[in-house]
Amino acid sequence: MFVAWRDMRFATGRFVLIGAVVALITLLVGFLSGLTAGLANQNISAITGLGASSIVLAAPSDGEQATFADSAIDADAATTWAAVPGVDGVQELGISQTRMTTDDARTSVALFGISGDAVAGHAADVPADGTARLSRTAAEALHVSRGDTVSIGGSELRVGSVVDDQWYSHTPVVWTSLSEWRSLQAAQGSPGDGATALAITGNPSAAAVTGAEQATGTVSKDVLSSLLAIGSFRSEIGSLLLMVAMLFGISALVIGAFFTVWTMQRAGDVAILKALGATTRRLSLDALGQALVLLVLGVGLGIGITAALGSAAGTALPFVLSPLTTLVPGVIMIALGLIGAAFALRSILSADPLTALGGNR
Repeated sequence: MFVAWRDMRFATGRFVLIGAVVALITLLVGFLSGLTAGLANQNISAITGLGASSIVLAAPSDGEQATFADSAIDADAATTWAAVPGVDGVQELGISQTRMTTDDARTSVALFGISGDAVAGHAADVPADGTARLSRTAAEALHVSRGDTVSIGGSELRVGSVVDDQWYSHTPVVWTSLSEWRSLQAAQGSPGDGATALAITGNPSAAAVTGAEQATGTVSKDVLSSLLAIGSFRSEIGSLLLMVAMLFGISALVIGAFFTVWTMQRAGDVAILKALGATTRRLSLDALGQALVLLVLGVGLGIGITAALGSAAGTALPFVLSPLTTLVPGVIMIALGLIGAAFALRSILSADPLTALGGNR
């Protein structure tokens, strides 16, 4: 590392510049990762918070994908799934997006109706008929608290409780009983005794699941796969993850280009060292060690700024600050930077010393 430390000590400006670039790219990647996680949470937290093993939706037409928006499951299908060996519980789930109002405020909400029958096993968690459980964001938007009255489509509900935020398709969730949800749907012109989806707990065999799907005209998905049935999540997460991947690729190219120029500038020094007996392996480790130091410092600074900005954002942005959105992107940045540096050094460090010194002239 002698040459590496000497370079960093006598060419400080060059390394401060590339370190700043690495820090800025890390900041961009980290902030976009945190924003992606935050936006994803505002799409799916109500579904992932169900505690289900799998989600059952109505089977789509050929060539189409099952979605929550188009799914409708009747009561007989719920009974059939409850009888499947290995299924511990079936909870009927009604989902609709609507507007909730008070005398002086209104807000868009995702209305979730949940069943409380014996097969569900969650009766204690189901709001009583005529009441609703509001996510905190919805309660704050409507300026209501426990005991107040809210209205959906002309029907009044009493606020039974206010709980931590849960989200579906970027709207805060309001929970009611399934029977209340059906009544509200009927009041808005959509009568019926079914549900949107079934939340399954248990571990039925693949054969049993296939049989139940064929018998009921439904499709069963694990919870993670079912998230793609939320249209806004599918389109949004794909775009954001593509941007994050492109930023990772750009970071590798930028760092690789920097080390390519740097290696070419000190080709004479490398050639002299090789002529004096320095091995290619030692020179490679020296150069990669220099790249590692630079990457660790730049990425560390970028992560620190990301954490500070993420904490300052608070609830103003849907931002998730966690190791998954800071440390993991940082480690990937360092790995990609080292790969870029390794490719940049390959041609120079394998050159013949006499040729590099101009011995062919």
